[in-house]
Amino acid sequence: MVSFLYYMVRGVARIHDKILALNDSSALFLTDKQLHFIVMGLLGMGMLLLVYPLFIALSRHHVLIIAWIYVFTVLVMLSFAIEIGQGITNTGNMDLNDVISGLAGFMLLFFIFAFVRLIILGIWHFLFPGR
Repeated sequence: MVSFLYYMVRGVARIHDKILALNDSSALFLTDKQLHFIVMGLLGMGMLLLVYPLFIALSRHHVLIIAWIYVFTVLVMLSFAIEIGQGITNTGNMDLNDVISGLAGFMLLFFIFAFVRLIILGIWHFLFPGR
């Protein structure tokens, strides 16, 4: 887990350095805060423009998928926060396998839920067609 986090941090640092180098070579000389404002704004809008049409399409008949995406995203962030907290406070081992195991538990329980839901909806549509 530690090596994975260092790899991610080094990757972000390289991108950060390249953006700073571009800024230093330009005539704008933006501050670090201004660069964060611009880069995160553009990154967020780029992601929104990709995700928005997908969510519109899914919202017509697949709200459960949107809910799953939201919950999965929150669980990923929470799992990493817990593991990083354990590493900082020495209250446990910071381990990527813990993150993977926790997410696998959610996935298993979600598939069980989805299967049971499918059976219930199938029975409902069989007993009450057209509703």
